[in-house]
Amino acid sequence: MPELPEVEITARGLRARILGSRVAAAGAMDWPPMLPNAAPEHLEATVRGRTVQTVDRRGKYLLMGLEGDCWLVVHRKMSGNLLLHEAGDAPAPHTHFALRFEGGAELHFVDPRKFGRVYLFESRARLDAFLSDRLGLEPLADLTARRLTAHIRGRRGRLKSLLLNQRFLAGIGNIYADEILWEARLHPERAADSLTPPERVRLLHAARGILEAAIERRGTTFAGYVDETGARGENQQHLRAYGRTGLPCLRCGRPIQRIVIAQRGTWFCPRCQKRGGTSPGRR
Repeated sequence: MPELPEVEITARGLRARILGSRVAAAGAMDWPPMLPNAAPEHLEATVRGRTVQTVDRRGKYLLMGLEGDCWLVVHRKMSGNLLLHEAGDAPAPHTHFALRFEGGAELHFVDPRKFGRVYLFESRARLDAFLSDRLGLEPLADLTARRLTAHIRGRRGRLKSLLLNQRFLAGIGNIYADEILWEARLHPERAADSLTPPERVRLLHAARGILEAAIERRGTTFAGYVDETGARGENQQHLRAYGRTGLPCLRCGRPIQRIVIAQRGTWFCPRCQKRGGTSPGRR
């Protein structure tokens, strides 16, 4: 699933390419469950003729603000990609929604598994209420040591499960949770409320560092992720825990292990990420 870095890359790319563009048409919605809060004809009538004023991200949601306080929101789920095309380009297989702009450019939502969703909100207040019900702090904008301490207090769940909880931190999924815990030298099954102050600081710095590095590398391409131009990311070449079963830890040399937490594959180093606590170790 595209996570925070992949959605951020797409938002930045679209922001550079479609700001100021006027929507000429919206259509190709051939899978009704993909549009859960508006009928296709209502969406098309609402957005047609409106200019794109902003493209942003909140958690794993891409937010497209149109003039008149109208918002299109896309959640790509497991396999969705947003691709920009020139007028007349044949849509890729599994294209289930398209925006056509005056001048001919088109934005296609391609989703082989049909898990993705497109939402229409006719005010920022309605959008904010929707997001606040689902999302916690933004790791790259809202997170500080003080906020993390307050946010984690009293939470006895396992760290891996907590990082995957979008109401705790918005935008982190399976790949980056494992990478953050490896970087912070924290066992994925540690109880969240057992962290010491230095460990919480390590977690904070690891979250920022891992996510920022992934953005610089254009995201992680697994399961078909590409950016708005169709280009693959490069961060998969730099993973240090996720998917590396049996390979040597790049910090200590011990083989990376895989376990299952909350039905999700989880990779970690048993030496660097001790269950009962950690030490800085050697880099």
